[in-house]
Amino acid sequence: MSNLLEVKGLKKYFPMREGVIKKQTHFVRAVDGVDFSIAAGETFGLVGESGCGKTTIGRTVLRLIEPTEGTIHFNGQDISSLDKKELQRLRKEMQIVFQDPYGSLNPRMTAGRIIAEPMIKHAIHPPKKIGDEVNRLLSIVGLSPADTQKYPHEFSGGQRQRIAIARALSLNPQLIVCDEPVSALDVSVQAQILNLLKSLQQEFNIAYLFIAHGMAVVQHISHRVGVMYLGKLVEVASSDAIFERCTHPYTQALMSAIPIPDPELERQRTKTPLRGEVPNPINPPSGCRFHPRCPMAQEVCRRQEPLLRDIGNGHKVACHLA
Repeated sequence: MSNLLEVKGLKKYFPMREGVIKKQTHFVRAVDGVDFSIAAGETFGLVGESGCGKTTIGRTVLRLIEPTEGTIHFNGQDISSLDKKELQRLRKEMQIVFQDPYGSLNPRMTAGRIIAEPMIKHAIHPPKKIGDEVNRLLSIVGLSPADTQKYPHEFSGGQRQRIAIARALSLNPQLIVCDEPVSALDVSVQAQILNLLKSLQQEFNIAYLFIAHGMAVVQHISHRVGVMYLGKLVEVASSDAIFERCTHPYTQALMSAIPIPDPELERQRTKTPLRGEVPNPINPPSGCRFHPRCPMAQEVCRRQEPLLRDIGNGHKVACHLA
Protein backbone atom coordinates (compact mmCIF):
# COMPACT_ATOMS: atom_id res chain seq x y z
CA MET A 1 0.00 0.00 0.00
CA SER A 2 1.28 3.47 -0.91
CA ASN A 3 1.14 6.23 1.68
CA LEU A 4 -1.82 8.54 1.27
CA LEU A 5 -0.78 10.85 4.12
CA GLU A 6 2.74 11.52 5.40
CA VAL A 7 3.36 13.79 8.39
CA LYS A 8 6.93 14.74 9.35
CA GLY A 9 8.17 16.88 12.21
CA LEU A 10 4.70 18.25 12.92
CA LYS A 11 4.57 20.87 15.68
CA LYS A 12 1.75 23.04 16.94
CA TYR A 13 2.47 25.61 19.65
CA PHE A 14 -0.30 27.84 20.99
CA PRO A 15 0.92 31.21 22.31
CA MET A 16 -0.02 32.19 25.86
CA ARG A 17 -0.68 35.91 26.40
CA GLU A 18 -0.92 37.75 29.71
CA GLY A 19 -1.48 41.26 31.03
CA VAL A 20 -3.45 44.22 29.72
CA ILE A 21 -1.51 44.40 26.45
CA LYS A 22 -1.73 40.61 26.00
CA LYS A 23 2.02 40.14 25.80
CA GLN A 24 3.11 36.69 24.65
CA THR A 25 4.83 34.94 27.54
CA HIS A 26 4.76 31.18 26.91
CA PHE A 27 3.78 28.49 24.43
CA VAL A 28 1.56 25.46 24.98
CA ARG A 29 3.42 22.69 23.16
CA ALA A 30 0.31 20.79 22.08
CA VAL A 31 2.11 18.79 19.37
CA ASP A 32 5.90 18.72 19.53
CA GLY A 33 7.52 16.86 16.64
CA VAL A 34 5.34 14.02 15.37
CA ASP A 35 5.98 11.69 12.40
CA PHE A 36 3.50 9.17 11.01
CA SER A 37 1.95 7.97 7.76
CA ILE A 38 -1.36 6.47 6.65
CA ALA A 39 -1.76 4.23 3.62
CA ALA A 40 -4.77 4.28 1.32
CA GLY A 41 -7.59 2.25 2.87
CA GLU A 42 -5.81 1.99 6.24
CA THR A 43 -6.95 2.99 9.72
CA PHE A 44 -4.30 4.61 11.90
CA GLY A 45 -5.50 4.83 15.50
CA LEU A 46 -4.21 7.68 17.64
CA VAL A 47 -4.69 7.05 21.36
CA GLY A 48 -3.73 8.76 24.62
CA GLU A 49 -5.03 10.68 27.61
CA SER A 50 -7.08 13.84 27.22
CA GLY A 51 -4.87 16.80 26.44
CA CYS A 52 -2.05 14.83 24.82
CA GLY A 53 -2.51 16.51 21.41
CA LYS A 54 -4.55 13.94 19.46
CA THR A 55 -7.30 16.29 18.30
CA THR A 56 -4.78 19.02 17.54
CA ILE A 57 -2.99 16.62 15.19
CA GLY A 58 -6.25 15.76 13.42
CA ARG A 59 -7.23 19.37 12.89
CA THR A 60 -3.72 20.42 11.88
CA VAL A 61 -3.53 17.64 9.29
CA LEU A 62 -6.72 19.05 7.74
CA ARG A 63 -5.36 22.60 8.03
CA LEU A 64 -8.34 23.62 10.19
CA ILE A 65 -5.60 25.04 12.39
CA GLU A 66 -2.21 26.04 11.01
CA PRO A 67 0.92 24.02 11.88
CA THR A 68 3.77 25.79 13.64
CA GLU A 69 6.37 23.59 11.95
CA GLY A 70 6.66 20.43 9.90
CA THR A 71 5.31 19.08 6.62
CA ILE A 72 2.04 17.39 5.66
CA HIS A 73 2.01 15.48 2.37
CA PHE A 74 -1.29 14.22 0.96
CA ASN A 75 -1.13 12.12 -2.20
CA GLY A 76 2.47 13.26 -2.60
CA GLN A 77 1.59 16.97 -2.44
CA ASP A 78 2.86 19.20 0.37
CA ILE A 79 -0.35 20.77 1.69
CA SER A 80 1.21 22.55 4.68
CA SER A 81 1.74 25.72 2.60
CA LEU A 82 -1.32 25.74 0.31
CA ASP A 83 -3.31 28.97 0.08
CA LYS A 84 -7.06 29.10 0.78
CA LYS A 85 -8.13 28.58 -2.83
CA GLU A 86 -5.89 25.54 -3.31
CA LEU A 87 -6.92 24.19 0.06
CA GLN A 88 -10.61 24.43 -0.77
CA ARG A 89 -10.09 22.20 -3.82
CA LEU A 90 -8.43 19.67 -1.53
CA ARG A 91 -11.31 19.65 0.97
CA LYS A 92 -13.20 17.12 -1.14
CA GLU A 93 -10.50 14.55 -0.45
CA MET A 94 -10.19 15.08 3.33
CA GLN A 95 -13.17 15.19 5.68
CA ILE A 96 -13.81 15.00 9.43
CA VAL A 97 -16.35 13.45 11.79
CA PHE A 98 -16.45 15.37 15.07
CA GLN A 99 -16.84 14.02 18.59
CA ASP A 100 -20.19 15.62 19.44
CA PRO A 101 -22.75 14.65 16.79
CA TYR A 102 -25.26 17.24 18.01
CA GLY A 103 -22.82 20.14 18.22
CA SER A 104 -21.45 19.45 14.74
CA LEU A 105 -24.85 19.55 13.00
CA ASN A 106 -26.72 22.78 12.27
CA PRO A 107 -29.94 22.56 14.35
CA ARG A 108 -31.78 24.80 11.85
CA MET A 109 -31.13 22.53 8.89
CA THR A 110 -32.82 19.25 8.02
CA ALA A 111 -30.77 16.06 7.70
CA GLY A 112 -31.18 16.18 3.93
CA ARG A 113 -29.92 19.75 3.73
CA ILE A 114 -26.95 18.97 6.01
CA ILE A 115 -25.82 16.12 3.74
CA ALA A 116 -26.51 18.06 0.54
CA GLU A 117 -24.62 21.21 1.57
CA PRO A 118 -21.08 19.94 0.77
CA MET A 119 -22.22 18.63 -2.62
CA ILE A 120 -23.80 22.00 -3.44
CA LYS A 121 -20.71 23.89 -2.28
CA HIS A 122 -18.32 21.82 -4.39
CA ALA A 123 -20.75 21.25 -7.30
CA ILE A 124 -19.92 17.57 -7.64
CA HIS A 125 -23.44 16.58 -8.83
CA PRO A 126 -26.04 18.26 -11.04
CA PRO A 127 -28.70 19.94 -8.84
CA LYS A 128 -31.38 17.50 -10.01
CA LYS A 129 -29.37 14.50 -8.81
CA ILE A 130 -28.49 15.77 -5.33
CA GLY A 131 -31.78 14.57 -3.80
CA ASP A 132 -31.18 11.03 -5.06
CA GLU A 133 -27.60 11.14 -3.77
CA VAL A 134 -28.79 12.26 -0.31
CA ASN A 135 -31.24 9.33 -0.20
CA ARG A 136 -28.47 6.93 -1.24
CA LEU A 137 -26.12 8.19 1.46
CA LEU A 138 -28.80 7.92 4.13
CA SER A 139 -29.42 4.30 3.12
CA ILE A 140 -25.68 3.54 3.18
CA VAL A 141 -25.35 4.72 6.80
CA GLY A 142 -28.45 2.82 7.95
CA LEU A 143 -31.08 5.56 7.89
CA SER A 144 -34.22 5.99 5.79
CA PRO A 145 -34.74 8.42 2.91
CA ALA A 146 -37.84 9.50 4.87
CA ASP A 147 -35.48 11.08 7.41
CA THR A 148 -34.42 13.86 5.03
CA GLN A 149 -37.00 16.29 6.42
CA LYS A 150 -36.18 15.72 10.10
CA TYR A 151 -34.04 18.05 12.18
CA PRO A 152 -31.08 16.93 14.34
CA HIS A 153 -33.04 17.11 17.62
CA GLU A 154 -35.44 14.47 16.26
CA PHE A 155 -32.68 11.84 16.08
CA SER A 156 -30.85 9.82 18.72
CA GLY A 157 -27.12 10.35 19.33
CA GLY A 158 -26.16 7.36 17.20
CA GLN A 159 -28.43 8.48 14.36
CA ARG A 160 -26.95 11.98 14.46
CA GLN A 161 -23.47 10.52 14.14
CA ARG A 162 -24.67 8.51 11.14
CA ILE A 163 -25.80 11.79 9.54
CA ALA A 164 -22.37 13.28 10.24
CA ILE A 165 -20.74 10.25 8.59
CA ALA A 166 -23.06 10.57 5.57
CA ARG A 167 -22.08 14.25 5.27
CA ALA A 168 -18.39 13.28 5.32
CA LEU A 169 -19.02 10.62 2.65
CA SER A 170 -20.91 13.00 0.37
CA LEU A 171 -17.71 14.25 -1.30
CA ASN A 172 -16.17 10.77 -1.82
CA PRO A 173 -13.10 11.55 0.32
CA GLN A 174 -9.94 9.47 0.45
CA LEU A 175 -9.26 10.33 4.11
CA ILE A 176 -11.63 10.91 7.04
CA VAL A 177 -10.39 12.16 10.40
CA CYS A 178 -12.59 10.54 13.06
CA ASP A 179 -12.18 12.71 16.16
CA GLU A 180 -13.42 10.47 18.99
CA PRO A 181 -16.61 9.72 16.99
CA VAL A 182 -18.05 7.24 19.51
CA SER A 183 -17.00 8.66 22.90
CA ALA A 184 -20.31 10.52 23.35
CA LEU A 185 -22.41 7.44 22.55
CA ASP A 186 -23.74 4.49 24.55
CA VAL A 187 -21.57 1.37 24.46
CA SER A 188 -24.05 -0.62 22.36
CA VAL A 189 -24.29 2.23 19.84
CA GLN A 190 -20.49 2.59 19.78
CA ALA A 191 -20.16 -0.93 18.38
CA GLN A 192 -22.73 -0.17 15.66
CA ILE A 193 -20.90 2.99 14.55
CA LEU A 194 -17.51 1.25 14.58
CA ASN A 195 -18.87 -1.61 12.47
CA LEU A 196 -20.42 0.94 10.09
CA LEU A 197 -17.07 2.71 9.67
CA LYS A 198 -15.34 -0.61 8.97
CA SER A 199 -17.89 -1.64 6.35
CA LEU A 200 -17.65 1.79 4.66
CA GLN A 201 -13.88 1.45 4.55
CA GLN A 202 -14.12 -1.93 2.85
CA GLU A 203 -16.66 -0.63 0.33
CA PHE A 204 -15.03 2.72 -0.55
CA ASN A 205 -11.34 2.14 0.37
CA ILE A 206 -11.33 5.12 2.76
CA ALA A 207 -8.38 5.82 5.05
CA TYR A 208 -9.13 6.84 8.64
CA LEU A 209 -7.15 8.81 11.18
CA PHE A 210 -9.08 7.46 14.16
CA ILE A 211 -8.63 9.47 17.37
CA ALA A 212 -9.71 7.95 20.69
CA HIS A 213 -8.72 7.70 24.34
CA GLY A 214 -9.92 4.11 24.81
CA MET A 215 -7.55 1.30 23.81
CA ALA A 216 -10.37 -1.22 23.34
CA VAL A 217 -12.10 1.01 20.76
CA VAL A 218 -8.83 1.52 18.88
CA GLN A 219 -8.13 -2.23 18.88
CA HIS A 220 -11.48 -2.94 17.25
CA ILE A 221 -10.99 -0.69 14.22
CA SER A 222 -7.28 0.09 13.66
CA HIS A 223 -4.67 -1.54 11.45
CA ARG A 224 -1.86 0.40 13.14
CA VAL A 225 -1.81 2.34 16.41
CA GLY A 226 0.14 5.37 17.58
CA VAL A 227 0.27 6.06 21.33
CA MET A 228 0.66 9.73 22.29
CA TYR A 229 1.90 11.29 25.50
CA LEU A 230 2.24 15.03 26.10
CA GLY A 231 2.52 16.02 22.44
CA LYS A 232 4.76 13.18 21.27
CA LEU A 233 4.34 9.68 19.86
CA VAL A 234 5.86 7.16 22.28
CA GLU A 235 4.97 3.93 20.46
CA VAL A 236 3.79 3.02 16.95
CA ALA A 237 3.06 -0.51 15.77
CA SER A 238 0.47 -2.74 14.17
CA SER A 239 -2.68 -3.23 16.22
CA ASP A 240 -1.75 -6.85 16.95
CA ALA A 241 1.77 -5.91 18.09
CA ILE A 242 0.50 -3.16 20.39
CA PHE A 243 -2.01 -5.42 22.09
CA GLU A 244 0.18 -8.53 22.29
CA ARG A 245 3.64 -7.11 23.09
CA CYS A 246 3.54 -3.39 23.81
CA THR A 247 6.91 -2.09 25.00
CA HIS A 248 6.58 1.45 26.32
CA PRO A 249 5.62 1.70 30.04
CA TYR A 250 2.89 4.22 29.22
CA THR A 251 1.32 1.89 26.65
CA GLN A 252 1.49 -0.95 29.18
CA ALA A 253 -0.37 1.23 31.70
CA LEU A 254 -3.08 2.01 29.15
CA MET A 255 -3.41 -1.67 28.33
CA SER A 256 -3.77 -2.64 31.98
CA ALA A 257 -6.69 -0.20 32.29
CA ILE A 258 -8.79 -2.22 29.82
CA PRO A 259 -11.26 -4.25 31.91
CA ILE A 260 -11.57 -8.01 31.34
CA PRO A 261 -15.19 -9.23 31.34
CA ASP A 262 -14.26 -12.33 33.39
CA PRO A 263 -14.19 -11.29 37.11
CA GLU A 264 -11.79 -14.09 38.06
CA LEU A 265 -9.25 -13.16 35.37
CA GLU A 266 -9.64 -9.48 36.23
CA ARG A 267 -8.69 -10.17 39.87
CA GLN A 268 -5.67 -12.29 38.91
CA ARG A 269 -3.98 -10.03 36.38
CA THR A 270 -1.22 -7.58 37.24
CA LYS A 271 -2.11 -3.93 36.72
CA THR A 272 0.24 -1.01 36.08
CA PRO A 273 -1.43 2.06 37.62
CA LEU A 274 -0.07 5.46 36.65
CA ARG A 275 1.09 7.71 39.45
CA GLY A 276 0.96 11.49 39.46
CA GLU A 277 -0.59 13.84 36.91
CA VAL A 278 0.20 14.71 33.30
CA PRO A 279 2.91 17.43 33.33
CA ASN A 280 2.21 20.94 32.10
CA PRO A 281 2.67 21.18 28.29
CA ILE A 282 3.88 24.77 28.75
CA ASN A 283 6.97 23.48 30.58
CA PRO A 284 7.37 19.76 29.82
CA PRO A 285 9.91 17.66 31.78
CA SER A 286 13.47 17.31 30.55
CA GLY A 287 14.54 14.04 28.98
CA CYS A 288 11.73 11.55 28.54
CA ARG A 289 8.44 13.33 29.15
CA PHE A 290 7.02 10.25 30.84
CA HIS A 291 9.82 9.80 33.37
CA PRO A 292 8.09 11.59 36.33
CA ARG A 293 5.34 8.94 36.19
CA CYS A 294 7.34 5.95 34.97
CA PRO A 295 7.94 3.11 37.50
CA MET A 296 11.12 2.07 35.64
CA ALA A 297 12.70 5.52 35.12
CA GLN A 298 16.49 5.75 35.37
CA GLU A 299 18.93 8.67 35.33
CA VAL A 300 19.30 8.58 31.54
CA CYS A 301 15.53 9.04 31.24
CA ARG A 302 15.76 12.33 33.15
CA ARG A 303 18.68 13.66 31.11
CA GLN A 304 18.18 12.51 27.53
CA GLU A 305 15.06 12.52 25.38
CA PRO A 306 14.55 9.12 23.68
CA LEU A 307 14.11 8.95 19.92
CA LEU A 308 11.26 7.03 18.31
CA ARG A 309 13.26 4.07 16.97
CA ASP A 310 12.38 0.86 15.17
CA ILE A 311 12.88 -2.25 17.32
CA GLY A 312 11.83 -4.63 14.54
CA ASN A 313 9.03 -5.25 12.04
CA GLY A 314 8.02 -1.58 11.99
CA HIS A 315 7.43 -1.52 15.75
CA LYS A 316 8.69 1.88 16.92
CA VAL A 317 9.13 2.98 20.53
CA ALA A 318 10.57 6.05 22.23
CA CYS A 319 12.10 4.52 25.37
CA HIS A 320 15.70 4.09 26.49
CA LEU A 321 14.83 0.77 28.17
CA ALA A 322 12.99 -0.85 25.24
